[in-house]
Amino acid sequence: MTEELIARVLQVLSINVRWMTWNLFLAFIPLVLSVWLFRTRRRNSGIWWLGFLVFYAFLPNAPYLLTDVIHLIHDIRTIQSVWLITLVLIPVYLIVIFAGFEAYVISLINLGYYLHRIGKSQWILAVELITHALNAIGIYWGRFLRFNSWDFITQPDEVLTRGVEELLGKQPLIIITVSFVILLVLYLIMKRVSLGFITQRNNHINMKSEHTEY
Repeated sequence: MTEELIARVLQVLSINVRWMTWNLFLAFIPLVLSVWLFRTRRRNSGIWWLGFLVFYAFLPNAPYLLTDVIHLIHDIRTIQSVWLITLVLIPVYLIVIFAGFEAYVISLINLGYYLHRIGKSQWILAVELITHALNAIGIYWGRFLRFNSWDFITQPDEVLTRGVEELLGKQPLIIITVSFVILLVLYLIMKRVSLGFITQRNNHINMKSEHTEY
C-alpha cells in the first residue's frame, strides 16, 4: 500500500513539474525585465518602452501561481494520504507559489525604486494599486478565459473584444475585486518582509565591510 502511494505521489509530481516549471519561467520573465528596466541606468528609448510593455504583459504570470491551488486540491483528492500530502505535496506547492509571488513583489519593488530615483516617489502607491488592478484582470483572463501574455500580439482583437465583454459581467467583477484585495493584502505583507530582509542583508554587508576596513 505504501509503495503504491509513493508511486502515485511520484506520478503526480512528475506531471506537476512540467506546468510548475513553465509557470515559474513565465513568472520570472517580468522579474528579470524589472532589473533591466528599473535597476540599470538606461534612457527611456523605444526599446525601453517596448520592454516596459512586455514587463506589464507578463507580470500577471507571477501572481497567477496563486490560483494553482486548484491543482493542489485535485492532487490531494488523488493521493489521499495525510502524511504524503503534508510532507511532500503541500511544501512543493508552497515553494512554487511563494517563488512566483515573490517575483511579483520584487518586480514592483524595483519599479518603486525606479520611480523614487526619477523623483516620482509620490506615484508609487498609485502605480502599485493600478498594477494590482491590472493583474487581477490578467489573472481572471488567464484562469477563466485561458488567455496568455503573447495573445496581446497573436490575437489582440480577441483579447480586447471578449476580454472587455467579460469584464462587464457581475461574476467576473466579483472575482476580479476579490483577486485585487488578495493581491493587495499579500503584497503589503510580502513587501514589508522583503524590504526588511533586504535592509538586514545590506546592514550585515556594511558591518562586515567596516570590520574588514578596520
